[in-house]
Amino acid sequence: MDNIDEMNKIVSETVEILRNGGTILYPTDTIWGIGCDATNEKAVDKIFKIKKRPPEKSPILLIDDELKLFDYVIGIPPTAIDLINSVRNPISIIYPKAKNLPRNVISPDGSIAIRVVRHTFCKRLINILGKPIVSTSANFSGQPTPLSFNDINKELISEVDYVVSRDMEESIEVRPSTLIRFNEDGEFEVLRS
Repeated sequence: MDNIDEMNKIVSETVEILRNGGTILYPTDTIWGIGCDATNEKAVDKIFKIKKRPPEKSPILLIDDELKLFDYVIGIPPTAIDLINSVRNPISIIYPKAKNLPRNVISPDGSIAIRVVRHTFCKRLINILGKPIVSTSANFSGQPTPLSFNDINKELISEVDYVVSRDMEESIEVRPSTLIRFNEDGEFEVLRS
């Protein structure tokens, strides 16, 4: 994306939708996702309804800076920060204890999955919004994950409140993020690579 004015316009429009409890379809550092303000419980419920997803299957949250982890996670293992800063590919980490978030983004066991994004549009969006956003794949629950915008079900597209311009895409290796789970002792296992 070379046109910064266009990006700023789209970020402003998207932030307005999110602040009003809306849902968005947007490009991330991995695949296209459906999102909302992760601190808005009603907006998160809309996401589950759109995806036809069971509420106990909590989504990944996106933040723009690893320091913001301290706002939403209790007891961040130092190894997690090292991984975030050293791994080149997108990495989502499940932390054992969440805080300051609505119940419907936290797993029944109290854990939370968060990814620090490097994607220019997402970072800017989250920074201006000042809150994490939900990121869940742009498909109905149980259906294949779409690898491009053209693969997204048209019915699903019509369910969201706002579709971010495809101009905000960045050339990426299209696939879900690496998924790692930490336990309370600071040890981790790779769930998806």
